[in-house]
Amino acid sequence: MDGLGRMRRHAAAFGRFAGLGSAVTLGASAALVLLSRWMPWPAANALTTVVSTVVATELHARVAFGHGRPGLSGHLKSAATTALGWLVTSAAVGALAAVRPGSGIVLQQTVYLSATALVGIGRYLVLRLGVFARRPRADRRTWAAAREAQAVAA
Repeated sequence: MDGLGRMRRHAAAFGRFAGLGSAVTLGASAALVLLSRWMPWPAANALTTVVSTVVATELHARVAFGHGRPGLSGHLKSAATTALGWLVTSAAVGALAAVRPGSGIVLQQTVYLSATALVGIGRYLVLRLGVFARRPRADRRTWAAAREAQAVAA
């Protein structure tokens, strides 16, 4: 595939990834606001992160990258990127609380969503280029034919 075609394919995948990720993140953000009224913010963030990660991993693997079901390995690798993201978002909101105690929900959500956007770009790169990268599949008939040809030659 030529360079322009590859760029278009990556741009389309990023658009799907961003759209799906944004929808899941906005849903998680709303859940976070509600849950943080009944439990400490880090716990609410952890809960929404776990649920949204499972949903987002399924959507990204199937829709954004056309990979099919991610399987346990895909979920675990995606969860590792999300764990790092959780630390970043928690640190960002924690830093806000230290710098501006009593900041309102709008500023908290602005910081949270901004940190989440940066984490999302990093997640895209890791998931697209590593976890759900399209790898050439070996054609079983080709392998069988090669073994047969090798056996005949011997």
